[in-house]
Amino acid sequence: MQNSVADFRNALGDRALVNVPLAPRTTFRIGGPADFLAEAHAISQFIELVLVAHRFNVPVFILGNGSNLLVRDGGIAGLVIENHCDQFFLEVTKNGHAKLHVESGAALPNIANRMARQGWSGLEWGIGVPGTIGGAIVGNAGAHGSSIADNILTVSILDEKDSVRELPKNELGFDYRTSRFKQTKNEIVLSADFEIVRSDPQVCIARMNEYTEKRRSTQPTEASVGSMFKNPPNNFAGRLIEQAGLKGTRIGNIEVSQVHANFFVNRGGAAANDVMQLIDLVRARVREKFGIELELEIEIVGK
Repeated sequence: MQNSVADFRNALGDRALVNVPLAPRTTFRIGGPADFLAEAHAISQFIELVLVAHRFNVPVFILGNGSNLLVRDGGIAGLVIENHCDQFFLEVTKNGHAKLHVESGAALPNIANRMARQGWSGLEWGIGVPGTIGGAIVGNAGAHGSSIADNILTVSILDEKDSVRELPKNELGFDYRTSRFKQTKNEIVLSADFEIVRSDPQVCIARMNEYTEKRRSTQPTEASVGSMFKNPPNNFAGRLIEQAGLKGTRIGNIEVSQVHANFFVNRGGAAANDVMQLIDLVRARVREKFGIELELEIEIVGK
């Protein structure tokens, strides 16, 4: 085993760093180290890193912006690939419609902002969602009544056989905050095509400003993982947690936000184990008071 690790390290060469702390690379500022970490800035480089890992049977984890993610204190085994593939282009198709091709490492707020200012509508809701296009697709991210699934056309993936394939929307398994990629775990999102429509730039910008102001006034500014739990049918996780009297509840340096109860905030130097304990406490209290089982929206990874 030791020899295979050494061989893998040699195969990576100077493309990867060893034992890299992941906390600074997540929005929660929590998590242990990656065994190996490499950055990909082009799709060809991205695929090559995955293929090298597969050749040595080394597990691969793709890291985007590090939002919606809790890395355990033991870190992540194998190779973490930080996805910086962020190229995009626009192809005007017909009657005020266009196809937007975006690589999976592009930041959703940046794409939303750039399209809106050019007068292309469809992604304005993503202005405050702190993730990449790839992460948004995996979790079917959404806000303000819209989601990534609404105007997606196709997704290009690296499949479990290391082949690049294009999947149409009807094969993506989108549902509330989930997709086929949350279930399979062995397919990697490379890029996606979206349909967007021509609009007045000032209208798009005004809509983004409204969304930004709403988010600023209703969500905490401290380091967090985003919404911790999915909203149960016909209800809101934050409301249930608040009505259970849990706002401000703290374990270690993790606290249920006083601003929005479905956000846990890192008060500084928090441990993933504290987060796990607070998750269990909140779930138990809500279950006892309302008979509702809260389901996590975030992804928990690592050892």
